[in-house]
Amino acid sequence: MQKRKIKLAVISDVHLGTYGCHAKAVNNYLKSIEPEILVLNGDIIDIWQFSKRYWPDSHMKVVQRIFKMMSQGTKVYYLTGNHDEMLRKFTDFRLGKLELLDKLVLDLDGKKAWFFHGDVFDITMKHSKWLAKLGAVGYDTLIILNSAVNWFSQKLGKGKVSFSKRIKNSVKQAIKFIDDFEKTATEIALNNGYDFVVCGHIHQPAIRDVFSTKGKVMYLNSGDWIENLTALEYHDGKWSLMNYKLEFNEETSIEDEINVKLPNIEALYQHIIKTAV
Repeated sequence: MQKRKIKLAVISDVHLGTYGCHAKAVNNYLKSIEPEILVLNGDIIDIWQFSKRYWPDSHMKVVQRIFKMMSQGTKVYYLTGNHDEMLRKFTDFRLGKLELLDKLVLDLDGKKAWFFHGDVFDITMKHSKWLAKLGAVGYDTLIILNSAVNWFSQKLGKGKVSFSKRIKNSVKQAIKFIDDFEKTATEIALNNGYDFVVCGHIHQPAIRDVFSTKGKVMYLNSGDWIENLTALEYHDGKWSLMNYKLEFNEETSIEDEINVKLPNIEALYQHIIKTAV
């Protein structure tokens, strides 16, 4: 496959280390592009649910793919989210082509783009972190149950159904009603003169213009790699939303990824050292 050269790619909410992560799809997508800049906009590694009992080769390959992209010239910004919030203590860390940050502002063809994960606007994070963590564990369990149900459903000749997507969408809509995530993000962006505000967190891919008396701002959300399998791309002055299921015309399943293995820490260490030299 010939790589597509693009200015910028944004992915978020990959949740490596969980059963719901479509790591093979993430790796396939990253192999298909050659971006000047890659923004990892939070929740790439799910440290909340990280367990040495579950880290398949496919998850390791995503990490290795990112380091390979760096070695080939791609600038990588890792912006922390709530599921990888432990990394926030290392904010402003730099290693070669890698920068670890909480937020990012980039100049894109003379326009200012503001990137951040978005959990700072989530009422469940600000006031009930324990509840959010409990929900994350239940969500991952539901993904496994859903996989089994879909196996039987397909055997009966019926289509797939996503329990987790229906439940999470309804929950997130309730949170949005209370906290007004997107409205808050766009208002702050307008107040600070940003042209684009780019978030993740709520697993709802979007590109749309928001107008107010203060002007116009484009709101973008990169979605996730649990159910939507989406990414944002910027090239030739335009934003687009990449949908893996449509672009790659590929059915995705986590069944072949539920393959329990210990993390290959030694291999990762050697790869990082080799890349850094």
